[in-house]
Order: sequence, then C-alpha cells, then structure tokens
Amino acid sequence: MMSEGPLALDPLVVGVVLAMAIVTALTKIGGFWLLSRLEVSDRVEAGLSVLPGAIVIAILGPELAAGGPAEWGAAGVVVAIMWRTENILVSLCGGIGAVIAFRALL
Repeated sequence: MMSEGPLALDPLVVGVVLAMAIVTALTKIGGFWLLSRLEVSDRVEAGLSVLPGAIVIAILGPELAAGGPAEWGAAGVVVAIMWRTENILVSLCGGIGAVIAFRALL
C-alpha cells in the first residue's frame, strides 16, 4: 500500500478501477453506436432511461446491506443530495465523500 489509514490506496485496486472505467466507457460508446443504427421503441427507451440507477443500486445495495454506521450514514447523505439536486453523479460523489468522512470519524 502507498500509505496507512482510511485513505490508503492499493495500486492493484487503483488499476482495477481504472480498467473498469475504460471498459465502462467503451461499453457506453458501443451502446451509443449500436443504438444510433437501430430504431428504438418508446418502451425500450423508457427501460434504458432507468438503467443507470438500477445498476448503481445493484452494485451498491449489497455493500450497504453489509455495511455499518458509516455506510448507512453515507446512504442518507446520498438520498438527501439526490432529493435536492436530482443529479446522480453529484449524489454519488457526495456519498463517496461522506463514507470516507464517516469512516474516519466513526
């Protein structure tokens, strides 16, 4: 590890996160490319519009269920930010900051 404490970074974890970000970007670009060549029905469009939130819940739900007070507190922060801003990216960034802060404090 690069350092000790709540903000320690493991190079393997950083590499995996970067690889996932690249794969995610390529998947999104490929999806846009494919959908630009197909006619999309209203039903499919409605399903695609809620997909990002469903993916976030599928990924973070088990972490929250297994989490402690820091994770539950951060979830409350995410809900409050989402309620005020209706912006999923701002909410997730706020949640990341909150869980880091809560883990350092609790």
